[in-house]
Amino acid sequence: MRLRDLLGTPWGSTALAATLALGLAAPAGAQAPAPAPTAAPAPNPLPGAAPQAQEGAEAMAAHRAAYRLSLARSRPGGQVGQAEGAMLFEVRDACDGWTTRQRLGINVVDRAGDTVETSSDYSTWESKDGRRLRFTLTQSAQGAVMKRITGEAELNGDQGGVVRYEQPEAQQLTLPPGTILPMTHTIRALAMAKAGQKMLNVPLFDGTTDEGAQDTTTLFSAWTPPEANPRFPLLADQGSARMRIAFFSRDASAGASTPEYEVGLRYFANGVADDMKMDFGDFVLDGKLEKLEPLPHDC
Repeated sequence: MRLRDLLGTPWGSTALAATLALGLAAPAGAQAPAPAPTAAPAPNPLPGAAPQAQEGAEAMAAHRAAYRLSLARSRPGGQVGQAEGAMLFEVRDACDGWTTRQRLGINVVDRAGDTVETSSDYSTWESKDGRRLRFTLTQSAQGAVMKRITGEAELNGDQGGVVRYEQPEAQQLTLPPGTILPMTHTIRALAMAKAGQKMLNVPLFDGTTDEGAQDTTTLFSAWTPPEANPRFPLLADQGSARMRIAFFSRDASAGASTPEYEVGLRYFANGVADDMKMDFGDFVLDGKLEKLEPLPHDC
């Protein structure tokens, strides 16, 4: 990824993905990330009967997690000299669905000493049956809003579905058979890791781009028993597995062997993530979990 491309980067997905962490100071000597623009509350649920929760959904913990981001490495000869930032991720149990919000701020300094400040604010509501998603993403650079993506997606089981975008322009795209949504991906990946499986290949739609679903490959390490003395109470008695998720364009001309973005992390059984490694091509960021707290149900 070239530095100028950072202005258009969706900064990842699933799990994971994009946001300015409240209450976290920038690392010593660094310029603080530019504030993310004020965003509306998480999208409202879609109308209809309350969905039936997927198996494994009851284990997911409503929580707020704050991460400090630091440069792990940059590609030799690349443009990136320094990079740092902060991220806040929240997931809430809204009874008929999950609401999530991610706020991310990243400062990248190139070899010439110029700084690019980027931020994003990403919110979703996903039904507990994994069939419906409302999403909104606002991306900014140098304090100015560069792009907004909003809309809703609906899946018809494993047969695929449709996404109806409202911004940046009204359009409808088809989602391929087998497409899953972000929380569904987390739940399914954890179940597969616990069962000793090694790989998950699925199209994933999360609303972080206006190009529809992305192909993903997730690799799992062996399931690990709970730690004896976890850093946070919410992680007590929680087994875990390390995962690496690669995101690919569905455009065949892009080349199926080259991911657009990769993230490695450890997922605990309750859906909390730590030990992140976000690979943007020209540089890699480490994400360290700094704060973790449970959130009440919104029922």
